[in-house]
Amino acid sequence: MKKLFIESKSNEDISEVLKKVKISGRIGLASSIQFLNKLPEAKKYLKKSVIAGQVLGCNASLCKKIKNKVDCFLYIGSGEFHPIRIAVETNKPIYIANPITNEFSKLDASVVETNIRMKRAKLSRFYSAEKIGVIFSLKPGQNKLNELHKILNRIKKESYIFIADNINPGEFENFQDIELWINTACPRIEDKKIINLEDLTI
Repeated sequence: MKKLFIESKSNEDISEVLKKVKISGRIGLASSIQFLNKLPEAKKYLKKSVIAGQVLGCNASLCKKIKNKVDCFLYIGSGEFHPIRIAVETNKPIYIANPITNEFSKLDASVVETNIRMKRAKLSRFYSAEKIGVIFSLKPGQNKLNELHKILNRIKKESYIFIADNINPGEFENFQDIELWINTACPRIEDKKIINLEDLTI
């Protein structure tokens, strides 16, 4: 079945929340796809700013590229999922301007530290595990075949590939002998026994 991907761009007015932004120093601007079209407007308002671009929960590489040019990052959007990724990959202070609630806030450093500790605990479990399951998605944009091959060539463990279109973490309970799962699909699939492919490099 053919699929059609349509970008969903927000019509929210960001001018009100930008008035609340109080940041000194050079600012890196980032957002999810919904507010990507608002970044040029934010740059005009915040004179000491540089546009990084779109960030995903599993990929803040555009922010990482400019981290030495800025003192902090301002994420325009809602939630902490994407800002946490920026913090992990750049080690910079992260601020959030939410156009939906018109709230401006700073990402709590303790949230980032907790996230990093959890990932390191999973890494430790990965290194000690003898039997690994690899989650492989058939969905476009999630089937990271090249990355999967690199991981399987690198690890010297007994590993099994589980291929699916729709992934339900509850089904993993049927495979009790799998000590840890490597997730190559959507990073929002969370569990104490699941480590995202991207986090194996932390």
